[in-house]
Amino acid sequence: MREDAPLPTEASVREALHDVIDPELGFNIVDLGLVYDVNIDGRVVDVRMTMTTPGCPAQGFIVSGVEERLAQEEGITGVFVDVVWDPPWSPRMMSPVAKAHFRIREE
Repeated sequence: MREDAPLPTEASVREALHDVIDPELGFNIVDLGLVYDVNIDGRVVDVRMTMTTPGCPAQGFIVSGVEERLAQEEGITGVFVDVVWDPPWSPRMMSPVAKAHFRIREE
């Protein structure tokens, strides 16, 4: 890592996470509403996220995808992923883009 690499921002982390695709739904985890919170302490990023269901068979794949994608970002030296179940995920958490893709009407 370059010493002058910019510090990560929440916006840059979320943008990078658009590259992580839920393999079952074929859509990115940000627009699916799976990323609840991004905390940054210097160059270390903590991502608080969920899955569509507690028994999601793709959980390990998605968590690894988050870790691997953020490790590629210049300026990030550590990544921690915290998978939580509260609040439970629902389609209401999807972005308008994801809702349109899956033909879910806005409430």
